[in-house]
Amino acid sequence: MDQSEALGVLEQKYSRRTFIKGVIATGATVSSTGYLFRGTPLLGAAAFQTATERLLSLNVNGQVRRVDVLPHETLAMTLRYKLGLTGTKLGCDRAECGACTVLVDGVAQYGCSMLTHQVRGRAVTTIEGLEDPDTGELSTVQKAVMDEGGFQCAFCAPGFIMSMTAMLQDNPNPTREEAAHALSGNLCRCADYDKILNCAMRAAELARSV
Repeated sequence: MDQSEALGVLEQKYSRRTFIKGVIATGATVSSTGYLFRGTPLLGAAAFQTATERLLSLNVNGQVRRVDVLPHETLAMTLRYKLGLTGTKLGCDRAECGACTVLVDGVAQYGCSMLTHQVRGRAVTTIEGLEDPDTGELSTVQKAVMDEGGFQCAFCAPGFIMSMTAMLQDNPNPTREEAAHALSGNLCRCADYDKILNCAMRAAELARSV
C-alpha cells in the first residue's frame, strides 16, 4: 500500500464526523458521571463545609448563646440577624465606617470584617451589653451622650459609643486630640464631629468622677 492509499484509509477511518461523534459521546459520559456523583463531597470546598462546625456557643454580653453560623458569616450579620442585637449597625460592610463596631475581649473591632467563627471562646460586647443588667443603668459613655446630645440621625452612634468605651478603658483621661485620634475609625454621615468629641470628653469627665 502506497502513501496515498494509506492516507485514504486514515481519512475514512477517522473522518471529521466520526471525531465529532466521539467528542459528543465523551462529553455526555462526563456529564452523566457528574450527575450521578453530585451528592458526594468530591471537591475540597465541599469537604471543608462539611468539616466546619456550624452550631457555636458564643459569649455575647456576658451570656452564652447557641447559634447556627455559616462558615463565612460575619460577626455583624450573626449579631443582627441571628441574635437580634440590632444596635450593631451595618453601614459600608467593608470596614470603613465603623457603624458595626463591637468589643471583642475589650478591644474595638469592626463586626463586618470578622468571621463569627473567629470569636469562639472570646467575649463579645455590643451596645446592648453596656447598661447594668440588674438595674438597667446606662454606662458612663451612654450617659455622656445623653447629656451632650451629640448625634443627629444617630445611625453611627452605637459604633462611636463602643469606640469611646474602648478608648476610656485604655486612656481614662484623654485630651481632645487623643479622643479624635481614638475615634478616627468611625464616620458620621451628619459630620457632627465637634459634638461627638464633646460627648467623649464628657464621658471621660464622668468616668473620673466615679
